[in-house]
Amino acid sequence: MGNVFKIKELRYIPRWVVFFIDISIIFVSIWISYLFLKSLKAKVNFSEYQDKKIFVVIVVNVLFMLLFKTYAGIVRHSTFFDFFKIVWSSGSTLLVLLGLNFISELVLGKSVYLYPVIFLFFFVSTFLMFFFRMIIKRSFKMVMGVNNVPSKVRIAVVGVDNESVSLANAIIHSPRHPYRLRGFITARSDSKKAMLLGHKIYNKEEFLESDDLNKQFDAVLIKGIMAKPEMEEWTALALDKGLKVLKAPVVNEIKEGGIVEDIRPLQIEDLLDRAPIKIENEEIRNRHFKKNILVTGGAGSIGSEIVRQVAQLDASLIVIVDQAESPLHELKLELLERFPNQNFKFVLADILNLYRIEKLFDEYKFSIVYHAAAYKHVPLIEDNPPEAIFVNIGGTRNLALLSKQYNVSRFVMVSTDKAVNPTNVMGASKRTAELFVQSLQNSSGNTTKFITTRFGNVLGSNGSVIPHFRKQIEKGGPVTITHPDIIRYFMTIPEACELVLQAGTMGNGGEIYVFDMGKPIKILDLAKRMIKLSGYTPDVDIKIEFIGLRPGEKLYEELLTDNSTTVPTHHEKIMISKDQLMEFADIELLCKQIMKSAIKKDNLEVVKILKIIVPEFISNNSEFEILDRVPKELAY
Repeated sequence: MGNVFKIKELRYIPRWVVFFIDISIIFVSIWISYLFLKSLKAKVNFSEYQDKKIFVVIVVNVLFMLLFKTYAGIVRHSTFFDFFKIVWSSGSTLLVLLGLNFISELVLGKSVYLYPVIFLFFFVSTFLMFFFRMIIKRSFKMVMGVNNVPSKVRIAVVGVDNESVSLANAIIHSPRHPYRLRGFITARSDSKKAMLLGHKIYNKEEFLESDDLNKQFDAVLIKGIMAKPEMEEWTALALDKGLKVLKAPVVNEIKEGGIVEDIRPLQIEDLLDRAPIKIENEEIRNRHFKKNILVTGGAGSIGSEIVRQVAQLDASLIVIVDQAESPLHELKLELLERFPNQNFKFVLADILNLYRIEKLFDEYKFSIVYHAAAYKHVPLIEDNPPEAIFVNIGGTRNLALLSKQYNVSRFVMVSTDKAVNPTNVMGASKRTAELFVQSLQNSSGNTTKFITTRFGNVLGSNGSVIPHFRKQIEKGGPVTITHPDIIRYFMTIPEACELVLQAGTMGNGGEIYVFDMGKPIKILDLAKRMIKLSGYTPDVDIKIEFIGLRPGEKLYEELLTDNSTTVPTHHEKIMISKDQLMEFADIELLCKQIMKSAIKKDNLEVVKILKIIVPEFISNNSEFEILDRVPKELAY
């Protein structure tokens, strides 16, 4: 067994060994050819020079082996490309020998070699060289599989097209990776008895009817370019059979490790991901070209992606502001490596610090401000209302007023669907920020275009439901859901940021842009699908528990208020929400009052003023519900 492990550690047979074996095969082929000749009792021409004739055959063959490098390939990864190199080498030798015969017949009247012998030598030597490589290749596969079969993931590749075959070949030729090809699955019905790369092709009907597929396969492998409906279908089929689902990379996303290195478990994001919105790149590039750009909350999920996309638009300078030290440092390391030619400035600062932020506006004269800094976690904000006032309202007010003061061309704020008919302090604070930003559009002396974008939940963002569920599943459960009927809209981080950039280009000022996010998703269904994708059975391997709605949380969320109307834009996925507005003087007075209450840490007073600013704010499952039972008036 020790010898087996030593062979496993051998990466390839040295080239000189392959070269020596090929020369030995030439000797064997010559011997076989002359045995055949002897059996026919044929008369040999120039028999007195037999040794010299054999020497010429060997030298010519070796020269062509060196020329075509037949020995250079890794034998255990031999393909038909290696076979063709052998054919070229042996074929060239054959042509030289035929040439010698032709010259000999012209000069001496008879051939040096008998024609049957040289043709037989060509076929025998070609066959033996390629057969040797196939034997070594098969032997390596068998040895690599000894005592290692249980640890290999047995894979069925979905599809029989060229890309599927390439994936299968990559798996076959990557013995050090934890995958083993066991077959193919296809929707086609004309492949029932066909074999591909030595493995059976199963059609969909066989797959559906079989009850013991988990004895043959551990997982199915889906191509990265597969359309979402087809991916959904095969995923559901595999999960119903108790198989894991793996996803291969798209060709242009393959990293240095190769295709097999980048195979990964299918994520829920792959199934929820929709086609990204198409944006007018040329117009967006013109808006940012050689301009100074400010991104607040730049180390967060949305802010950092905005920075990555803007970094591709040839901006003169991108200033990134965030108060989170470690994330900002990590982002700095990433951006300096990815975009070495882009000029960045990383600023550790709180947007509530007016003097610190104003210094940036004065120094860099920004053309566009992307405001993504905010507190967003509903339960935390419900317990700490003043903090939402400081950051979501006070910080936004600082940035918006400075943008107006320093004649910033465009101010684009990231908002949330929780600002629509809010049931919590976080949503109400963001709605107040929306109202303040909109009010500045028609204020005296303003030249800035103030634009708001409103999102649903963002897949994979910090603190979102999917990473939370993933951690719970990794720990063995339970997966906790607040309510069995709760639903949410979802979009990807790139989609969200493309919307921000698009809105910044489209806006004339004062708009709230909303995105057509398709149908909302039931969180219970999301959890079940994630558990299955992880290879477990919901409520058997991983329990699902309902813990009740959190303070301020509601079952569903909206992107538009009841009193609003929508206006279409030139982009089919983007609409403008026509919400009720407030005059700048009115919202400015209320913002100053609520900031004073926040400084005093008077939670009830803070929420009471929020309900004055946002009349549709009705608390849900919260201690502030008491304020909805009394007239909404202030006593000063």
